[in-house]
Amino acid sequence: MKTVKVSRKYQITIPKEIREKIGIKIGDRLLVRLEDKRIIFEPIIEKKRDPVKHMLNLIKKPQDIDAVRLVEESWDED
Repeated sequence: MKTVKVSRKYQITIPKEIREKIGIKIGDRLLVRLEDKRIIFEPIIEKKRDPVKHMLNLIKKPQDIDAVRLVEESWDED
């Protein structure tokens, strides 16, 4: 168990061993809730989006693309 001090702006520092144990990094978001007289902080685990699914959702319907031709045309641009 660790003790932390509340700053003038009501901020606290999460001790390093606790941050490392649950994997909190700079920029992470935490859910803060009250249980009786306890303040509970929980990391918000955001689902990582599949980049392929994200890109496929950018177009309305499948596209017929000749990948070999695109590569060959890119060589001609040099």
